[in-house]
Amino acid sequence: MAQAVVLLASLLIFSNVAHCAFSPTLIVDMAKILIDNYCSPEKLTGLEEAIDAASSNTEILGISDPTTLASVLADGVKKTISDSRVDVTYEPGFVPAAPPAMPNIPPEHLAAMIKDTVKVEILDGDIGYLKIQHIIGEEMAQKVGPLLLEYIWDKVLPTSGMILDFRNAVSGETSGIPYIVSYYTDPEPLIHIDSVYDRTSDLTIELWSMPTLLGKRYGTSKPLIILTSKDTLGVAEDVAYCLKHLKRATIVGEKTAGGTMKIDKIKVGDTDFYVSVPVAKSINPITGKSWEITGVAPDVEVAAEDALDVAIAIIKLRAEIPGLVQAAATLVADNYAFPSVGEDVAEKLGAVASSGEYKLISTKEELEVKLSADLLKLSGDKCLKTTSNIPALPPMNPTPEMFIELIKVSFQTDVFENNIGYLRFDMFGDFEHVAAIAQIIVEHVWKKVIDTDALIIDLRNNVGGATSSIAGFCSYFFDGDKQIALDHVYDRPSNTTSDLLTLTQLTGKRYGSKKSLIILTSGVTAGAAEEFVFIMKRLGRAMIIGETTRGGCHPPEAFRVGESDMFLSIPIKHSDAAQGPAWEGAGIAPHIPVPADAALDTAKGMLYKHFSGQK
Repeated sequence: MAQAVVLLASLLIFSNVAHCAFSPTLIVDMAKILIDNYCSPEKLTGLEEAIDAASSNTEILGISDPTTLASVLADGVKKTISDSRVDVTYEPGFVPAAPPAMPNIPPEHLAAMIKDTVKVEILDGDIGYLKIQHIIGEEMAQKVGPLLLEYIWDKVLPTSGMILDFRNAVSGETSGIPYIVSYYTDPEPLIHIDSVYDRTSDLTIELWSMPTLLGKRYGTSKPLIILTSKDTLGVAEDVAYCLKHLKRATIVGEKTAGGTMKIDKIKVGDTDFYVSVPVAKSINPITGKSWEITGVAPDVEVAAEDALDVAIAIIKLRAEIPGLVQAAATLVADNYAFPSVGEDVAEKLGAVASSGEYKLISTKEELEVKLSADLLKLSGDKCLKTTSNIPALPPMNPTPEMFIELIKVSFQTDVFENNIGYLRFDMFGDFEHVAAIAQIIVEHVWKKVIDTDALIIDLRNNVGGATSSIAGFCSYFFDGDKQIALDHVYDRPSNTTSDLLTLTQLTGKRYGSKKSLIILTSGVTAGAAEEFVFIMKRLGRAMIIGETTRGGCHPPEAFRVGESDMFLSIPIKHSDAAQGPAWEGAGIAPHIPVPADAALDTAKGMLYKHFSGQK
């Protein structure tokens, strides 16, 4: 009621000014036209009561120029009901156009008309292209159907993908919607395409796909792209909206005009004022909403002039996707560290692709995101995913001074009370590089903590790195009188298992196997750092304090997918699982679980208590 009063007030405000020649009932007559014909009557609740309350107002309109008055009234109504389609105009001598009767046109003339209305081409890559400016209705379709097949449809039907160009489609018939949509759906089951509510008859007509059509259907398996622009209007918007939400078409271009299914221009009494009113509205059965006023948002937003090139690129990409997904599945089956899991993932990935989940992908980036998400869902492995093939950095020839500065930044050391050492580093280096600077590390890092009575190794921020240095680093915490098997690492591509053993020769002194060792972990601790924690925990050499580690993997390898520029990151190695699950995927649980930020204090407290008890 309140909104209705505001609407009426916006119309009546101009009746409270100086004298002019317009009928005092003009405003009320306009409001009644809206009440009786506007397609969304819920927006006008209470307006009729407001009109009755205002009917005693005998002031006459005061704006002398009728065109100006019409413009002001139109602006007030549009703002009040938030509908830009409603209009008020002053048009003396306007004669409503009668719906044209279907003329008896010779077939050759009809063929010429069709050729002028619809542009048809076969583009490179076996892509059909139809540029449509008007969507014909049921009556016309029945009359010209054979000609449409001969001159248009039969040319594009065999293509491997199609583009419907609606960028200049500004008119059409509602009865044509089921026809055009049905050619891109299956005959069964029938699909509820749209519902159209007509206010004047107070009836809702349901539009359904058609079980039989003239000619063959394009079907549901081949790509369909619809091009739109800000000028795409009316019935073309409805077709685009329906096919988009049926997940049958991808919309490329600009947001459409946001028109209407049907607008009537209604004369106000005996005056020359007219009210243009949307008298029908679309209600999509899938979304429960409409494209009217708001327009159809594209799936891929680009300038209208660029839409065709983008659409062609999308169809070409989609033609490659089945092969790329199959190539990815084969790579996983052949190289994933856990063979049975890899084979299972590959089989299920193929099934996902066959289900059609990849058919609406429009960009390489979308494909990478989708493929990574599927690989994670099917394997539970965060490391199995698409990746960029980042080229290796060029070799460097740093000076000893540069090495020293790098080490100072990479390692943090301290000695706490009771001669407790502290060592933190956030990445494991490649063994070859570490070996070259081993003496520098010993001089500037290791010597600071080697003579402590206990050592805390802080890996809470260690994200992994190369596992080639693990054997060497572990060796410092065991005695050198015998080699110890640290791990048995399986390599899938070679189908071999290698023993990871302690080293007999090291640079600098060993910390040995007798002194206390605590390792701090967090949910960030990953990869090579987890392999180190796994070994030290399993062999009983260290106490683990903190949080369960990330559950990463041995450093994965990058594999090119087919001949594309897309790569898969695939873990190809796994640790010894003979005595139960290793750390990959699940992470390593600490002996003493505490929040990561409390781990250091917990470790220091335990060691302080231990050493205090010895005194």
